[in-house]
Amino acid sequence: MKAPLVDIQNSQDSRNIPIDKVGVRGVKYPIAVLDRANDRQHTIGDFTLTVNLPHHFKGTHMSRFLEVLNEHQAEVSVHSLPDILHALKERLDAESAHIEVMFPFFMAKPAPVTGKVGMMPFDCRFIAEANGKFDLIMEVVVPVTTLCPCSKEISDRGAHNQRGYVTVRVKTEGHVWLEELIERIEGAASCALYPLLKRPDEKWVTERAFDNPRFVEDMVREVALAFDADPRIRSYEVEVENHESIHAHNAYAFLARER
Repeated sequence: MKAPLVDIQNSQDSRNIPIDKVGVRGVKYPIAVLDRANDRQHTIGDFTLTVNLPHHFKGTHMSRFLEVLNEHQAEVSVHSLPDILHALKERLDAESAHIEVMFPFFMAKPAPVTGKVGMMPFDCRFIAEANGKFDLIMEVVVPVTTLCPCSKEISDRGAHNQRGYVTVRVKTEGHVWLEELIERIEGAASCALYPLLKRPDEKWVTERAFDNPRFVEDMVREVALAFDADPRIRSYEVEVENHESIHAHNAYAFLARER
């Protein structure tokens, strides 16, 4: 008869050093996220799952993280994340648990004139922690067009524009759709981006940007005004980076607010 396998992870560790986070990273897994237009959207999540490790344990049980994820694959959302964190704490006998999941989120966007519809991708992330209380940060990166106000003012013919990337991280009270965050950010830009444009659309986009010049400073302030008007958003960070079209550097601005 074979001897039972030794559980090395549960063996005693004499160094007396607790570890803040231990677990698995780079776990690719199919998930469903809430979608305002279609109820749920199926996409691919890139997970980091961790718990704290007391000083007396040598290691954690990596397989248990995947077991919990398998059991909660139906939905990854603001509503389901507390249950996943609770399951991690229970399964791994931990006091705190932490999840980060990055995923592409798609929105159907019609072109501004012709109405031609394409799918626009946005990089999103949920960062959730249970450590006595539940804490969640929603992050979304929105690409936009910005046109330089200074260039418009000093030039006789046209003005330079560039691709800007707006990254926001918000904490909320009550449900806020990812689509709402994206739309408010796009509304603060010189112009939104579109996945499919015909010539009448290109004309509209070009003129729209020219009529709405934005520095990175303008962008963070406009997004802040939009978020301040929503009582569900209790804190936020906004950073904007323009990939400059005529400079060898990028322009950058950051703003954070706690309400």
